[in-house]
Amino acid sequence: MKHSDPAQHARKSIAPEDWQEAGFGLYVHWPFCQSKCPYCDFNSHVATKIDQRRWADAYVSEIRRTAALVPGRTLRTIFFGGGTPSLMTPQTVETVIDAALSVWNGANDLEITLEANPTSVEADRFSGYRLAGVNRVSLGLQALNDGDLRRLGRMHSASEGLSALDIARSCFDRVSFDLIYARQDQSLRDWEQELHRAIELSQGHLSLYQLTVEEGTVFGERHAKGLLHGLPTEDLAADFFDLTQKLTEAAGLPAYEISNHAALGQEAKHNLIYWTGGDYAGIGPGAHGRLTLSRKRHPTAAERLPGLWLAAAETAGGVKDTEAALTPEETGIEYLLMGLRLATGISRRRLEDALGRPYPAEAISELVDLGLLHAADDTIRTTAAGRPLLNAVLGKLVKAL
Repeated sequence: MKHSDPAQHARKSIAPEDWQEAGFGLYVHWPFCQSKCPYCDFNSHVATKIDQRRWADAYVSEIRRTAALVPGRTLRTIFFGGGTPSLMTPQTVETVIDAALSVWNGANDLEITLEANPTSVEADRFSGYRLAGVNRVSLGLQALNDGDLRRLGRMHSASEGLSALDIARSCFDRVSFDLIYARQDQSLRDWEQELHRAIELSQGHLSLYQLTVEEGTVFGERHAKGLLHGLPTEDLAADFFDLTQKLTEAAGLPAYEISNHAALGQEAKHNLIYWTGGDYAGIGPGAHGRLTLSRKRHPTAAERLPGLWLAAAETAGGVKDTEAALTPEETGIEYLLMGLRLATGISRRRLEDALGRPYPAEAISELVDLGLLHAADDTIRTTAAGRPLLNAVLGKLVKAL
């Protein structure tokens, strides 16, 4: 294992433009949904009437305000998340994309992703998104059978989901979809059959998430009252995870991140910016971002309530979302927490540059000896045994600082 030269860190602190190793992206949050899913803790709100023109103008204003803070950037990705971005009109999407490309340079391989729910997928609308510039779609199928879809509070049926997938695939070369597993009363055999089918339907990328019960959600309230039955035990949840890794890897879709699986070259570029410590502008209610300003990394966090955000965006000063710069230790911890989600792991050099000091070698050595980490040359990554225990591994690494 290589050890850093302490004198080197005495000469420099955090690498001022370290974000350039990962690139720069734009996240656009559309806060509206047709209904609120019981497991969802995202900033989403049910609305029946939306002034699309007003919202488009607000997004344009905020993009221009942000570009004044970080001018001259090359934009590698744009991601429309939510909420349900497929409730946006193609005209709204096109307006946002045009605004972004008018203030930043678009990379030659610019990835523009839009999240969609099956209930809002229409062939004409998707053709409009393609003409607007969208070149990748992430579809929230979540399950491939009607019973579990109802339990998850989804408004679409399995057949509607597959129809939406067909429409998306007819319009876009790059289509991913999400599934949730380790659901209530789901057996390993059930998931094995469903995952085989998902792999057959996939086009090089799958997002596969274990069901988690979050505080502040309907599922969280039910669970607190003992009303959420049939959840797997820890051992069974581990078996679900192991089966998922085995089947996807055999199919040429290994996990490049803890919940994301892709064929080589089909990874989601936007999320890789998050996980590898890049900069990203967050636009929209509740959107978060990371911007390097005056050689310091600043988090941004926008007003969550749509009405208040919209009103602020329409004022001369815009949304006040930039927070105090992260300390070197906070920057290093964030890189550690995000980067070790990746199968490729992190660069020890980048970690120590962020911290401004060497990382304690004994903490890494202990986890290597336990078979949970692999450390060689400049790379630190979890092993196959360490990946299911990622939270515990991260806890030990952070505690050692």
